[in-house]
Amino acid sequence: MIRLGIVGLGVISRYYVAALTGPQAPPDLRLTAVCDLDAGVLEPYRDRFACYCDHATLLAGAGVDAVVVNVPNDAHHPIVGDVLAAGLPVCVEKPLATTLDQGEELVALARRRGLPLLTAFHRRYNDNVLALLGRIGSRPVRHLTVRYHERIEDHVGRDRWYLDPQRCGGGCVADNGPNAIDLVQLMLGPVALERAEVIRDAAGVDRQATVDLRAPAGATARVELDWSYPHGEAKDVRVELADGGVDGADMLAGHPAFKSSLAHEYGGVLRHFADVLRGRVASWPDGLAPLRLVDEVYRSERAVLADRPAGGGG
Repeated sequence: MIRLGIVGLGVISRYYVAALTGPQAPPDLRLTAVCDLDAGVLEPYRDRFACYCDHATLLAGAGVDAVVVNVPNDAHHPIVGDVLAAGLPVCVEKPLATTLDQGEELVALARRRGLPLLTAFHRRYNDNVLALLGRIGSRPVRHLTVRYHERIEDHVGRDRWYLDPQRCGGGCVADNGPNAIDLVQLMLGPVALERAEVIRDAAGVDRQATVDLRAPAGATARVELDWSYPHGEAKDVRVELADGGVDGADMLAGHPAFKSSLAHEYGGVLRHFADVLRGRVASWPDGLAPLRLVDEVYRSERAVLADRPAGGGG
């Protein structure tokens, strides 16, 4: 049995806890320790798991074999680095880090230590996405569209750090972009940035973005991101096949309650992590490629702004 610790008990942690303690829990994994800076948040867990208020104490004394890191984005780099330095495998919430330099540092450290570092792109485990992949099989894709639309304020709960670009790493591109880009790469393989359009609000936060990508074989993809979507949520994939066929997947179909699709998706994340830890799979998403594309989107935006004449219009 692999003893697992969770560092960070924010809004997403309940899906990890439910997936680890429910009837479909991976038989390889047992949650034994949890950690959060807020001692009050630990209260519901004290009779079930070892509880800690700092991750260093958990790493030193909990006797865990692997760690899930579910802290604010700006804390991914230091905490994941500490877990890897302690010799433990990591499953970290997306994005891997808030900057490309930090992400590259973590991936390099994991490789030096020979430790798995898996980024939890939960949408790749969505039942409707998996069904779509099964239907498409090996048929070549001509074009792919991934929409990731929501009103971010509806999703953050007590985790208000999402709304702070310094802590989040940006806005919709930094936070939702990696999930959407990972789906593109899951279906097309490596892709390169063609162009991007980013729309910011009065406070300078990117609230909408369109990102165009291209695979080496010629297939194209468009990622549409929206943090100000007024109609609930729209999270879906549309595939145009080279043979003229069209297919798609609504990631929320069959999961009508708010965030209810996350329950089975995080079960998929943890099953994959268990397979990684047991050596049953040879590959997993470390999160670096989507982070690199996020960085390119922001850099391309800055380059466009720098090229505009002073005082010029849009």
